[in-house]
Amino acid sequence: MAEEVKAAVAESEGKNFIDAFIEEDIAEGGRFQGQQVHTRFPPEPNGYLHIGHCKALTIDFGTAERFGGLCNLRMDDTNPTKEDVEFVDAIKEDIHWLGFDWGDRFFYGSDYFEKDYEYAVELIKKGLAYVCDLTPEEAKEYRGDIGKPAVSPYRDRDVEENLDLFERMKNGEFPEGSRTLRAKIDLASGNFNMRDPVIYRIRYMHHHRQGDKWCIYPMYDFAHPIQDALEGITHSLCSLEFEAHRPLYDWVVNNVSVPCKPRQIEFARLGIDHTVMSKRKLRKLVEEGIVSGWDDPRMPTLCGLRRRGFTPKSIRNFCDRIGVAKSASVVEYAFLEHCLREDLNASAERTMGVLHPVKLVITNYPAGKSETFEVENNPTDPAAGTHEITFSRECWIEADDFMAEPIPKYKRLFPGGPECRLKGAYLIKCVGYETDENGNVTEIAAEYDPDSRGGDPADGRKVKGATLHWVDAATAIDAEVRVYSELFSDPAPDGADKDFLACMNPDSLETLTGCKVEARMRDVAAEYDKTEKQGKTAPSFQFMRLGYFCLDNKDCSADHLVFNRSVTLKDSFKV
Repeated sequence: MAEEVKAAVAESEGKNFIDAFIEEDIAEGGRFQGQQVHTRFPPEPNGYLHIGHCKALTIDFGTAERFGGLCNLRMDDTNPTKEDVEFVDAIKEDIHWLGFDWGDRFFYGSDYFEKDYEYAVELIKKGLAYVCDLTPEEAKEYRGDIGKPAVSPYRDRDVEENLDLFERMKNGEFPEGSRTLRAKIDLASGNFNMRDPVIYRIRYMHHHRQGDKWCIYPMYDFAHPIQDALEGITHSLCSLEFEAHRPLYDWVVNNVSVPCKPRQIEFARLGIDHTVMSKRKLRKLVEEGIVSGWDDPRMPTLCGLRRRGFTPKSIRNFCDRIGVAKSASVVEYAFLEHCLREDLNASAERTMGVLHPVKLVITNYPAGKSETFEVENNPTDPAAGTHEITFSRECWIEADDFMAEPIPKYKRLFPGGPECRLKGAYLIKCVGYETDENGNVTEIAAEYDPDSRGGDPADGRKVKGATLHWVDAATAIDAEVRVYSELFSDPAPDGADKDFLACMNPDSLETLTGCKVEARMRDVAAEYDKTEKQGKTAPSFQFMRLGYFCLDNKDCSADHLVFNRSVTLKDSFKV
């Protein structure tokens, strides 16, 4: 309760409560007075990191940064059935992409198997651990209930018998599941994690690093505090579900002869609407081919967000701004998009692309003539400079920038409608259109004002129509554009009472072909092809009036341009 009160006080003072606890610990008289703050990030290498892990790793690495400390990266590979080197490499790549580094402090939990075993033997010799012959089913049956203690008929075995049985477990003399090593704590504890928890079990499984050396494996609640202590961790920062496990964490470090006693501090996990965070569910999406892979731009994985065009700065800013809390909450996905939009508005180069093209013919513009205009790369940053675009008699514009029969207050092109600006070029006025046999508009005719070069009329008259983006038909190149939206239409697809697959948004991906972009995009893609794409954010652009788009880091090439829409221009999140 005291920690909750301190957290509330820290929050009321505008402080991160974890930082407040650490300041107290390293101050004069604190438990870590004079010591360097040392944290760790311990992911399981059984999947790709997602935005939920990102909150944890920014807390772990970011806290160490703020206090001038260190943060270790440790793969939690104590479970031999789940690990894969593909995931190890991906985790490293994602952390580096975010801008964090662990130096030479990269470890595996399995590096400590020998020490785990030694400390287990130490507990047996102290009379604080015993071999239990209850099967998993029997252990569950004898676990007890509130007010009813657990039972184990093997709790009073003597030290010598326990030492002998535990060594024989290690030597592979017993069937899997037939025996466990349990900590001898309190069978009547109100915290069920303290009711003589299992700390070792028999598993005849090949380990990805240890091979077949071991057939007994430590439980996470036993191995993790030992790993922290051996690495000199001062603060073990973890998510809130481990709060009830903290007494066991403290019991382990207090009862074996580890060199230091870390402090565990818990924080609330990140929840985001319209998203699932379960690695099991994300794996199902991948393995059943519902998405194209772990890096599908609709996935909440960091590699998926990177492929969609999210930047490290936007994600770190998101994690910083949602804060660190003790109580669980759900953040709007729109806020994550808001953070990206802020970053790209300041950094993304402007260009013109047409997603649903229709031909615009400027009837009074000389046939065969072509000229160039300069347009700004980023109006928010004059230092970003300008680039040239070509202009000729025929252009591509968006189909919805024309209506044969306009709705009220429509200010774009229609016969007899107002003058409109072609961005950076000229004023035009619609004078007609053509359709196919089905009534679809195939061509729009317009006349231009030769004295409006750059978009401003020479006589200073007021232009009532909209400014339209366009691409010169003579130089435009084709592109494929993938328009992404939320993977789940239900805001809470991860609910316990829901089939998350039934909550999927059938319109989460729209693939557009035959889109038109500026000719220079071929050179951008060719230059990007020369770079090492792995673990890097692809070049991003604002397609004027349409949104922010990036080159796809997998399928795009100079010969086949593929853009992913990262986020729209319109911000639905209210700050």
